[in-house]
Amino acid sequence: MVKERARILVVGGGYVGMYTALRLQRKLKAELRRGEVDITVVTPDPYMTYQPFLPEAAAGSISPRHVVVPLRRVLDRCHVVVGEVTSIDHAVRTAAVTTLATAEEGGTAELLGYDELVLAPGSVSRTLPIPGLAEYGIGFKTVEEAIGLRNHVIEQMDIASSTRDPAIRDAALTFVFVGGGYAGVEALGELEDMARYAARYYRNLRPEDMKWVLVEASDRILPEVGPEMGRYTVTQLRRRNIQVLLDTRLESCADRVAVLSDGQRFPTRTVVWTAGVKPHPLLDATDLPRTDRGRLRCTAQLTLDGTEHAWAAGDAAAVPDVTAAEPGTETAPNAQHAVRQAKVLGDNIVHALRGEPLQTYAHKYVGSVASLGLHKGVAQVYGRKLKGYPAWFMHRVYHLSRVPTVNRKARVLAEWTLAGLFKREIVSLGSLEHPRAEFELAAGGKPPHSPSDDPKGSS
Repeated sequence: MVKERARILVVGGGYVGMYTALRLQRKLKAELRRGEVDITVVTPDPYMTYQPFLPEAAAGSISPRHVVVPLRRVLDRCHVVVGEVTSIDHAVRTAAVTTLATAEEGGTAELLGYDELVLAPGSVSRTLPIPGLAEYGIGFKTVEEAIGLRNHVIEQMDIASSTRDPAIRDAALTFVFVGGGYAGVEALGELEDMARYAARYYRNLRPEDMKWVLVEASDRILPEVGPEMGRYTVTQLRRRNIQVLLDTRLESCADRVAVLSDGQRFPTRTVVWTAGVKPHPLLDATDLPRTDRGRLRCTAQLTLDGTEHAWAAGDAAAVPDVTAAEPGTETAPNAQHAVRQAKVLGDNIVHALRGEPLQTYAHKYVGSVASLGLHKGVAQVYGRKLKGYPAWFMHRVYHLSRVPTVNRKARVLAEWTLAGLFKREIVSLGSLEHPRAEFELAAGGKPPHSPSDDPKGSS
């Protein structure tokens, strides 16, 4: 039995936020029915994005709506608020929340009280003050960015096929990806595979006309799969005429020219930034303990160090890795840990409410899998190394088993099956990003004055 009525506030609707709330509503089913517990989830989006499927969504292998999980359907016993927490005063246990109606109501944030706080805001892209990055860079962290990038790549092929200017054609067919981690390598591999396939439908384009460049500041890519598999990945990408530039940094992309630290210059209309993440800026507006790197300082029980009634996990939390040989090691900020941390976090909140001892989070990293395009991949699982088709197949099997809800599993499996029987879709729907532009023009509005206002394109 819960000792007294508890208001649980979950900040964030990603891996940790959704799975923690899901665990709580299952474990506290009787208490929720009796009104002894109230669970509120505040999230900027009404869905959870399964990020490992973003590269396949960008390549057209999976429909975008099957990459996301609707929170209100899954968390049917929780109160889901679509909005953002702008600040937290844990001393008085209140959070300032802005919603879609805040501007209509005078612009004042609503103060939301709580008894137990779960901080899972996740992370945002870590950018650098590089000239031109804010104006021309493309991120790859949300489903909107993945679909926008797919539309953008196909539109560049359309531009290249319809121009007679060799400079415009060369810039349109040059694609620069910055960051050799999972996001960058998988996005590059899937989109290059998709563009290579799409080139057969352009009379004056060949796959060899396209230039794909991967820029990585360190001396290897995909460190999670080990040095050997990282070198294999570099070899496979270079066999596909993809330039892999190690120990190289992007110094500028102003005026649509990518300037690298080794002196190379690439006129390009596409710069994809996947060079790491950083904790969510919300943490700056809290009175909670943090590490030197800005992450929340947690215990192995997923409580905040020295703070009662506050919990955290995922990308924004520095959780001790009790399975590591070296003391002081923290768990990696990835989905493998986030999902498992959420389970322990949910259970520990229930234990705390019932006055029971807490569990310790302990999970030894089992390995990683990565896709490099259709039927291509690398993996290192339980010390065993796989490459090519077996690794790609394991990548799909693993993530199919991990994507939430049976509904999503069935839909993704059905789409993969249909994709194996029929040809790929290579249609750009860039107009989705500016759906009212054409009607405004027809109704007497201003004509498009910049490329971003073009109703037919996203670039």
